[in-house]
Amino acid sequence: MITGLLAVGVAILLAVVFAVSRRSRSGRTPRTKDRQALVAAANRALAQNPKDANALSVLADVYYTDQEWEKAARTYALLTGLVATNSDLDEHLINVRHGLSSVQINDLENAYKSLTLARQGHEDEFEINFNLGQIEVRRRNYERAVGLLRAAYDKRPDHAGTARYLGQAYYRIKRPKEAISLLRRVAEAQPDDKESIFMLGQAYYEAGQSDQAIRVFTHLRADPAFGPKSALMAGSLHLKARNYDAAEMDFKIGLKHPGIPPEVLLELKYRLAATHSRRQNIEEALRELEEIARINPQYKDVSAQLAHTRELAGNRHLQVFLIAPTSEFIGLCRRIVTNYFARSNVKITDISSNRNEYVDILAEVSTAKWEDTVLFRFVRSNSAVGELVLRDLYSRTKEVHAGRGLCICAGNFSEGATAFVEARLIDLIDKEELDKLLKRV
Repeated sequence: MITGLLAVGVAILLAVVFAVSRRSRSGRTPRTKDRQALVAAANRALAQNPKDANALSVLADVYYTDQEWEKAARTYALLTGLVATNSDLDEHLINVRHGLSSVQINDLENAYKSLTLARQGHEDEFEINFNLGQIEVRRRNYERAVGLLRAAYDKRPDHAGTARYLGQAYYRIKRPKEAISLLRRVAEAQPDDKESIFMLGQAYYEAGQSDQAIRVFTHLRADPAFGPKSALMAGSLHLKARNYDAAEMDFKIGLKHPGIPPEVLLELKYRLAATHSRRQNIEEALRELEEIARINPQYKDVSAQLAHTRELAGNRHLQVFLIAPTSEFIGLCRRIVTNYFARSNVKITDISSNRNEYVDILAEVSTAKWEDTVLFRFVRSNSAVGELVLRDLYSRTKEVHAGRGLCICAGNFSEGATAFVEARLIDLIDKEELDKLLKRV
């Protein structure tokens, strides 16, 4: 008698569970009392049978509706193991919800498995494509991410999350123009998304739009997370454009941040030292290089830069030769030309410069014993000058009908360069000889 009454009670209880469950799946959230009744009834049913698919479905539905993601993921995971033997279960819905719940708790492996299964036969569903796409971005499978997110974007072009991840994926696969249009929308709609804004600046840089990139990076210089990198990027662009005042400000702002990653800290100081050198602030450059050497003596070419900068600090003429503005450099070169040959009359007939790399000075030289046209090339380098520079100089002497040529640098010459001039009327003046010339003038 008691057993029969118990069976009837359980049947009535499950009927109530299924009825409320259907209301929940219709889109209406159960009231608190309904929820409590559902959970209690389902748990009692599961106490009788831990694999009760209907009771598990009710619990999973309640947890999902209430956004209790860990419980929802765990319960839907149990249901995925029952779909093969229970045709009444909605396999697609279970896989979708298990995948979405797993995304919320950052269980990307299980999310990926369930959403991939759910996508079979449902390739145009927005939620599946968007979430699989963002998982692929996190896994750095950017090509795959673009395909999924593009499908999601076609469904909902107004969805900010899709634009964000699709823009980032486009940037990662070296398609900055597509990235810019999407990330710009994200930046306008979500100004607190500093990661996307920083990537927008990088996309502008990759697309060759330096002015826009500088504006973005300048805007981010004060940000605690992206400020140091943004200051480094802004300063590097200003340094490349020879806007040294702005570059110095950028690097100094970047260095004010606490807790800068070591690689960013060292690069900020390295670029700031280069900026000081370009402005002929040798003592400041030396101070930054010494600090880098204290932190990491093997960083880039800091040891060589230190030796070079210390030498510059004690040689004003060498500073002018290597790092002064072009007008000062040309003035120094003119003095060298007019004083190069002893007891001579020199008439400079032409001066031409190749950006900031070298200056050619053509002069008519007259001495008591000979007269000739001489082409001087002053190379602004303290490293080895190669054969190509000498070949170009030789061709230039032919064009201007110079009888001889001289190549002067603050470094040395490669073996190929030395071999090239052996049978040609070109003299090579290296750093040692240049020092003597500088003392003379």
